[in-house]
Amino acid sequence: MGLLVVVITVATLELVWLLFKDITTPAELLLNVEQMFELFGFFLMVLIAMELLATLRSYLYERVVHVEVVLEVALIAVAQKVIILDTARAGGLTLIGLAGLLLALAAASWAVRTVRRRGGSPDGQ
Repeated sequence: MGLLVVVITVATLELVWLLFKDITTPAELLLNVEQMFELFGFFLMVLIAMELLATLRSYLYERVVHVEVVLEVALIAVAQKVIILDTARAGGLTLIGLAGLLLALAAASWAVRTVRRRGGSPDGQ
């Protein structure tokens, strides 16, 4: 868990450095499209790492894996991939695969929340 905290700290510092470097570099626009995609990618990577840390902490202290949190992390990871994806270079199968993965994760998230609202526990307890 300590190593994950170090990774999150380094990634956050890298994000701050990239943002500072991109803002202070003279250009026509403040940030171009490539720089924005790079910043979004780093931001979402830090967010994913923080969610993984919360999941790991929950498992270590409570000995419970929260399915909703794991699905949220997976949805954020797929969203990051979709946001930073270069559609000009990505093939049709890649796009279909990402769409299928996104639909499967959304359906699983919906099913878990529906079970939880009806009084069940998708965590197996």
